Amino acid sequence: MEGDCLSCMKYLMFIFNFFIFLGGSFLLGVGVWVLVDPMGFREIVAVNPLLFTGVYVILAMGGMLFLLGFLGCCGAIRENKCLLLFFFMLILFIFLAELAAAILAFLFREHLTREYFTRELKRHYQGRNNTDVFTTTWNAIMTTFDCCGVSGPEDFDESLFRLLNPVKMVPESCCQRSGYLGDSGVEQCVSGGVTFRHNKGCYSAMVEYFENYIYAAGALAIVVLTIELFAMVFAMCLFRGIQ
Repeated sequence: MEGDCLSCMKYLMFIFNFFIFLGGSFLLGVGVWVLVDPMGFREIVAVNPLLFTGVYVILAMGGMLFLLGFLGCCGAIRENKCLLLFFFMLILFIFLAELAAAILAFLFREHLTREYFTRELKRHYQGRNNTDVFTTTWNAIMTTFDCCGVSGPEDFDESLFRLLNPVKMVPESCCQRSGYLGDSGVEQCVSGGVTFRHNKGCYSAMVEYFENYIYAAGALAIVVLTIELFAMVFAMCLFRGIQ
């Protein structure tokens, strides 16, 4: 009876991790396909810095799931304690890292206010400095969400950006990206003209964008955590059952 239970646990874990392995392989394939650039897709993605960064996130997630699935499948089918232990430790580390991230997000939730982002933008945003991570991140956000500043273009008043660029009211990332805009439109935009710039703040734009996915993200997080818990239980039970 114990042998039948162990055999059932082994095949359940194999099937469970085989799907994880397939998911990781799919994500790796998508990431590599974009980077190899079969039909100019890389240039399309590269226009949007956040999307291009997302390709590397997909590659990292795909690699992690591929490794987890491989270790789980091999450890289960071969009844190898070393592989099962390594699988258990890796998924436990991932679970604890996610738990720590959730706790930190809760503890520092006051840092996600509109006032905090406005203060940081005024202090650190430089404009077109491609070597500064803070600046390039904000340029990517304003370009992606068609917005300007945290609450609006007025956030650049009395800021480091205005100190470094006295003749500009807003950075070029605030300007509308349309074919008819031209150099004169960009010049009017950065000089303070409201016609050619985005007047909506990024805080509102991002909240509106992400609130459409907040429930899906929460459900996905619960599913992922449940899968990880089941995977750890399967691995530990199988590890203890192997002689």
